[in-house]
Amino acid sequence: MIWKTFSGRAAARARHNRAMSVSSLLLFAAMELVLCLTPGPAVLLVMSQAMRRGQRASIRGALGILAGNSLYFLLSAIGLGALLVASARVFEALRWLGAAYLVFMGLKMIVKRTKNEEDGQPRAEERSFLQGLVTQLANPKAIVFFTALLPQFIDPKAGRLALQFFVLGVISVVIELPVLALYGFLADRGRELYGRHAKWVERIAGSLLIAAGVKLAWSSR
Repeated sequence: MIWKTFSGRAAARARHNRAMSVSSLLLFAAMELVLCLTPGPAVLLVMSQAMRRGQRASIRGALGILAGNSLYFLLSAIGLGALLVASARVFEALRWLGAAYLVFMGLKMIVKRTKNEEDGQPRAEERSFLQGLVTQLANPKAIVFFTALLPQFIDPKAGRLALQFFVLGVISVVIELPVLALYGFLADRGRELYGRHAKWVERIAGSLLIAAGVKLAWSSR
């Protein structure tokens, strides 16, 4: 009788933990979706790449952004992300470096238009991945998200912390990649629509990057 009572309580607790775990995953997914839909440096970068080089380049840029996210997931899992957030100097340095990088790319697109980018298209698409990676790694808001918010969705009592981080990482990629791809698709459609005014389209793309850089520079910790 005692054993049955104990087993029943243990089963109830296990069901409760599973339910809380599912609710945490759904909450994380909802928060990730809202953050993805909110225009930030990542979204503006993908849109500018699509407007300048087409949707395929923007997909590569999105993959670079997700590669940066994966690195932050890893740093958070091993606890190094907390050290980055704790260091005000590192945080500020990353913020200004990321802002300067975005503004530099935007100005380059505005003042110097490539003579014929079609010949160097494959190389340009490869650079899109690197631009996405650097932009995300230099975004201090990403560091704060993965270091301060991510652990709140981890349950130490459930064990298998590495698996929990992995699951959250997969959810993040599954949600963010389609959202970024959609932004790239819409920007690419706009580029095709105003193809005759390629000069102005490129200037708009450069302006988006400058706006992202300014927003990053003025963001507070």
